[in-house]
Formats: sequence, structure tokens, C-alpha cells
Amino acid sequence: MRTSWGSATDRGLVRAVNEDALLAYPPVFLVADGMGGHDAGDVASRLAVEEFAQLAGQPHATSDDVHACFTRTAERIREALDGRPCGTTVSGVAVAEHEGSSYWLVFNVGDSRVYRWVDGHLRQISVDHSVVQEMLDNGALDAEQARSHPERHVLTRALGSGASPEPDYWMIPAGPHDRVLVCSDGLTGELSDAAISEVLGLFADPQEAAQELVRLAVDAGGHDNVSTVVVDVATADAGDTHMTVPRAGAGLGPGAWDEMLDGATVPRARTREI
Repeated sequence: MRTSWGSATDRGLVRAVNEDALLAYPPVFLVADGMGGHDAGDVASRLAVEEFAQLAGQPHATSDDVHACFTRTAERIREALDGRPCGTTVSGVAVAEHEGSSYWLVFNVGDSRVYRWVDGHLRQISVDHSVVQEMLDNGALDAEQARSHPERHVLTRALGSGASPEPDYWMIPAGPHDRVLVCSDGLTGELSDAAISEVLGLFADPQEAAQELVRLAVDAGGHDNVSTVVVDVATADAGDTHMTVPRAGAGLGPGAWDEMLDGATVPRARTREI
């Protein structure tokens, strides 16, 4: 599977420091949104990127590889910040392999998000670890109320804030028309899903799409740091500007992909084999 990608980040118009960090290098693409202010949140997110960057250049990653990165990051945050209240979200996708076919291994702690866009349809894969998400799940709020709820930034899980990391994982077959978006809540707090989907459809180049999403979020208010990573399954004529990841996917069309996705988006425990 060949991938092409783009990334962008901005501290926004309100925050003094950009506590976001991102990684965009096969087989891993992620966004980390730090919490705790200067010399805390920005350190936590940077440590996450440093640990996951150890996977860069591998042809694919396993769930054990990814979970080991979470574990090392949590340990380094506790050691480096010496009990100060801080942490980071980590959301992303890794290129994985199972029985010779390519998969997306989606992972998440916190409220940064992973979306999949194909044929004009945007679908959120990750599930937020937040108070508002729990209220949505319980039927106490609807989606529109959630966007402006005063506790929308209160997390129920974050990396570095607990005894051990508790990420969610999803294994999803990679389709030939996939576009994956990984973003911090600085994007989703400013732009609706419809606006995000429109940009992903307008810009064929993933770098241009990532930059435009960040620009629009800043123009809409820029109340938080905003970061985006856009990853495409590259076509044969997409050029050689990005790294090649060996082996083709299962060749599923969008319809078959959605049928499998319906049964694959429940957070699952880490497995020994994928």
C-alpha cells in the first residue's frame, strides 16, 4: 500500500503556546494535544511524538508496537514532569498488515479524533474519552448541544494522567479510496463535520487539505491549538514524493469497506496478533 500525506498545525489566536504535536511518517500518523500549559502540556505531547517516531520507516506496525509506545510515553511523562498535573491526548492511525492485506490500526486516548472520508462521506472512527461523550452515549445531550457544552473539554482519559495507558484500538481494512483525517479538538471545536468533509472533497492534495482545514479553524475563531494530518491511499500515478508501504490492501470497494467498518468500530482490547 502506498500512502501520501500532509500535515499542519497552528497555535490559534488565543493560546500563548502550541501544546499540540504531530507525527506524519509511515507507518504512523498521529496528533497529540498536550494539557498543562507551557513546560507541561507541550512537553507531554512532544514526548509522545518522540516515542512513536521510533516506529518510523517500518513497513507496518502491530498493536504491540503501538501499545509499547503508549507505555513508554506514559513513563517518560511521569518522570519528566515529576507529579505536575499534565497529560496528552494521542490519536492516530498506523499501517498494519494481516494475512498479506493492509489495514488501518486506529488508536486513541483523549478527545483528538480519527475520521475516515471516502466518496464524499465523513465518518468518525475514534470515540472521545470525555464527559460530554458519556453524556451523548447516555442520551443526556444531542450532538448540537455537545458542541457548546461547558464541560466539552473535560477528559475522562489522557496519557500520563493515570497509572497506566488505556487506549482504544480498532482494526479496519484499508480501501483503495480511503482518506484518513487525524486532528486535535481545535479543529472539531471550530468546524462542523459538514465543513470538514467539504474541504476533504475539494482538495485532492493531502497537504493542501491539511493546511486549509487549519486555516479555516483559525479564521473561525482559533480558540485552541489546531493540528491536522491527512493520509491518502495513493494511486499509482500519485508520484514518488512519499514513502512506499509494501503490499496492496484487500481491494475492497467503498461499499464492502463500510459493511466491515460497521462491525469493526467497537473499541477492542489489544491483541497479540493482527
